Amino acid sequence: MLAVIRIILIALAIGLISIISILTCLVRPFHRDNVYSAAQMMGKLSKLIGITVEIRIPDEVKALTSVVYIANHQNTFDLFTVSNAVRPGTVSVGKKSLKWIPFFGQMYWLTGNILIDRKNTSKAMGTIALTAQKIKEKKLSVWLFPEGTRSYGRGLLPFKTGAFRTAALANVPIVPICSSNQYETIKLNRWNNGKIIIEFLPPVTVESDGKEEVRALANQVRENMTEKLQEISVEAGSEYPTYKGK
Repeated sequence: MLAVIRIILIALAIGLISIISILTCLVRPFHRDNVYSAAQMMGKLSKLIGITVEIRIPDEVKALTSVVYIANHQNTFDLFTVSNAVRPGTVSVGKKSLKWIPFFGQMYWLTGNILIDRKNTSKAMGTIALTAQKIKEKKLSVWLFPEGTRSYGRGLLPFKTGAFRTAALANVPIVPICSSNQYETIKLNRWNNGKIIIEFLPPVTVESDGKEEVRALANQVRENMTEKLQEISVEAGSEYPTYKGK
């Protein structure tokens, strides 16, 4: 019964937040903090599903202006947990089909997030250049999920290199963000679903845009994130799944 009530309240809340955000965009179109404001409202829904979210941000990250943030992508609950970690002046990159979701999709698009066609490789390459240009011109930060899809308990999936190439083109650092395990730890019929720890790691400089160098850096950052994910997941009361390949 609790799960049914929560699902109804979450659906209503997402609709309301989306409408408020759309109206905000009409009042202040293209404002750099439209995404941040929407994310802050969405993040408050974590309390509705019984989750406490702890955010850890080093001072050196707080002092940065333009950044490419990369985070692990676990499941649908990311919308309510990871949203709490979105920083001011940040937009995300998501799949083009999102904009067709009633209310939420229009909100996602109008707040200034960047939509890409993942099925079209040539357009995706152009999006990297466009994203880098927006970072430089508007002094924005961009949030990306380098796994490219939700992991659903399969561990930290191999990284795509788009985020790293974007950082190289924009000449900004990469900041990895680790969110502790949510797989099979959140039950909508359970009143208290524990704590999720989200920790920002120190910034990483992308020194070369060469294919081999970028791939090596992506692999190294993934290793560092894998270690941190296990550490904070254990601290939060579970273990982060281990990636075992396809």
